[in-house]
Amino acid sequence: MTSEPAKPLRDPAALLDRVLREWGGAGDLWIFGYGSLIWRPGFEFAEQRRAKVHGWHRALKMWSRINRGTAQRPGLVFALLSGGSCHGMVFRVPRERGEAVLRQLWPREMPLATYDPRWLICQTSHGPVRALAFTLSRKSPSHTGLLTEAEYRRIFAEASGIYGTTLDYAHRTHEELRRHEIRDRALERLLKLLQDRESS
Repeated sequence: MTSEPAKPLRDPAALLDRVLREWGGAGDLWIFGYGSLIWRPGFEFAEQRRAKVHGWHRALKMWSRINRGTAQRPGLVFALLSGGSCHGMVFRVPRERGEAVLRQLWPREMPLATYDPRWLICQTSHGPVRALAFTLSRKSPSHTGLLTEAEYRRIFAEASGIYGTTLDYAHRTHEELRRHEIRDRALERLLKLLQDRESS
């Protein structure tokens, strides 16, 4: 397992300025949630919808050295990786609150500027919306690459950060996805690994 100093590789403020320019402030702000943003958005919104994005998928393959782990014992959080598709939720923030919400969200999602913020077209039952999503490059040092079942079990057993354990995070995300009638078979398989180990 690799570990890097808990310091930004890029300037988070510069990325926020870029996102604010790209949004422009002319209309409402949409944000796509695929992990903890679904069950703990942490900001006020006017509307939420189930949504699907093509070309990206949810994967528990991003090292977390603050929120769900430490520099010494990294945990895992979800990221959007290229390929496939992902069901999640989009949140609509009124235009006049958009900048404030982005500034509120940035310390949580971008403390180390690990994610690549992107505007993705999200399909909803009321038509497509352009929403901000936090994606991850496979070239990032925070991308785990391929993890073995044993590595997932060990991380689930050991990793904990300022927001709690990786295991709690995975369970909570799974529960919330089910509540919204969204099925994530890859996450189900990971959690089953732990159940099989406990029952053996």
